[in-house]
Amino acid sequence: MIAIDIENVSRVYQKYSSRHRFMTFKSSILKGDIFKALKPEELVTALNGVSFKVKKGEAFGVIGENGSGKSTLLKLIAGITKPTSGNLKVNGKVSALIELGAGFHPEISGRENVYINGIMLGLSKKEINQKFDDIVKFAELEEFIDAPIKTYSSGMYMRLGFSVAINVNPDIFLIDEVLAVGDASFVPKCLDKIDDFRRRKKTILFVSHDLNNVEKICDKVIWLKEGKIQRMGQPKRVIDAYLQDIAEKKEKEFELSQQEIEQEETFDEERRENRWGKREIEIKKVRLKDINNKEKHVFSPNEGMVIEMDVISCSKIEDFAFGIGIFNSQGICCYGTNTHLENFEPISIEGKGKVICRIEKLNLINGNYYLDVATHKRDGYPYDYHQNLYSFMVSSVNNDIGISRTPHTWILSPQIQMEQKGK
Repeated sequence: MIAIDIENVSRVYQKYSSRHRFMTFKSSILKGDIFKALKPEELVTALNGVSFKVKKGEAFGVIGENGSGKSTLLKLIAGITKPTSGNLKVNGKVSALIELGAGFHPEISGRENVYINGIMLGLSKKEINQKFDDIVKFAELEEFIDAPIKTYSSGMYMRLGFSVAINVNPDIFLIDEVLAVGDASFVPKCLDKIDDFRRRKKTILFVSHDLNNVEKICDKVIWLKEGKIQRMGQPKRVIDAYLQDIAEKKEKEFELSQQEIEQEETFDEERRENRWGKREIEIKKVRLKDINNKEKHVFSPNEGMVIEMDVISCSKIEDFAFGIGIFNSQGICCYGTNTHLENFEPISIEGKGKVICRIEKLNLINGNYYLDVATHKRDGYPYDYHQNLYSFMVSSVNNDIGISRTPHTWILSPQIQMEQKGK
């Protein structure tokens, strides 16, 4: 049985326009279709010809960057808004965890808001009476339930909204990034509840930027981009395609920034401050590549990097070394080395040459990084030092902190039961 059937659905919104700010709904009807009266640049297409089916009892994921149409899709399914074109069928009672507590009134107590919100979601007063203690207990708000909602933190607000919504006991759950504002101790409870709904064969439509949770929870995933479905299918394959697309996008952004730098004069005053030395040995060009010798600037933690330097010495020099340094966006040195530290004994350099430092695996956490390169005497006297003139990005789905992603494993004794997300 099909729970959600989306067929060629599009949703167009009107941008604010001073041209139409005095147009009433009646006048727009008299003059014809309001969308025809608008110029193309005054319209935003949030969804464009989207089609898919969700089977009853299936956990279905939706991923994509901000502005890709994910929330619009859920609002259409929830009945909050209507499609501009196309057909949409929903079979079953829906509970939408889209804007938790959207019906809460800040001036009245949590207790009163539970009743109001519950009735808005389709529960009777008798049903709320039966579920009230469970709602409050799950939300962990026993001590605060009679306090005004305006005194709640965002986490308390989220907990109460989630707790009310899950007690509607719907056939179809729509979940839109609501866990992002949850307390660290409460999010696992939410995930356990979602797993419980899966076991009970409830239909789940799950929108999230947490790709680990999407992979763990969902049976099938679609990837939305600019309002269109880019890929649909097995979670791991769709997520990998999405991550690759993000990496390519970031790569292009880096390339454009590098081109802008190269189009400037050789070195402006600011860049002069980041390069020094009399250039007895000069670093002419620096390239960042992957292990397969392809130039790039966006890497995963498990990838390797090749730092390639074109150098030239106009005379024969016998005392020299080459070095690199990697710094994070806070200016902390993540790694540094040079040929002298690694016991390379210089003999001579003259004319053009190439220096390559090959890093087999970066093992850095998610973030932006800057690269220093240098050539100098063994005692540190600089021939040519480039500070923070080159940058790259590490893109990771892992939630590490610190500097490096140190290879590791966890081993738990049999009496300790845990499940790793996304595995």
